[in-house]
Amino acid sequence: MTQPVDALRPRIPGWGIELEDGWREEHELDPQDLAAPWALEERMSDPAHEHSIEHPQLPPVFGTAQPLHGLSGRIRRIAYARYSEGKLRHWLLLVLGDRVESIGAHVRSLASRHPDNPITQTGVLGERSRRPVGSRIGRGRIDLRHAWMDPIIVVGPWVLAGVLAVRALGSLTRRR
Repeated sequence: MTQPVDALRPRIPGWGIELEDGWREEHELDPQDLAAPWALEERMSDPAHEHSIEHPQLPPVFGTAQPLHGLSGRIRRIAYARYSEGKLRHWLLLVLGDRVESIGAHVRSLASRHPDNPITQTGVLGERSRRPVGSRIGRGRIDLRHAWMDPIIVVGPWVLAGVLAVRALGSLTRRR
């Protein structure tokens, strides 16, 4: 139910100021009435944390769970230090940093004793039993535009690692 203007003004400080030109002069508002009813948290100290160049300081509390590291961290630091969030270069450098990190994760996985299993971890086996073609066609799914790339992105690193392993074994056997 809509309440009349005169009933809202006493309850809500500053309500309806723009409705009448003379109201502001008649009723001088105390800035304390319009201020937020909470105080800002004590600021965390981390001068090396990345943030947009548009903002002079970080928010009072921010996450530090995954600090930047390696080559991908350097690429991301360049994006934050040099380019505004409104620039395409900023975002392309962040995407490049993600791709470099992804390649590093694939290499670490292949070098470990328990590498990732692309068959079980991508959900391909679940697709077989749950209408794989019917669930993708004719439903207006936006991911169909890049569906052709998915096998390349998922299986590509494994094929590349296999080719490199076969070549390395071939060169070792030729030397002997």
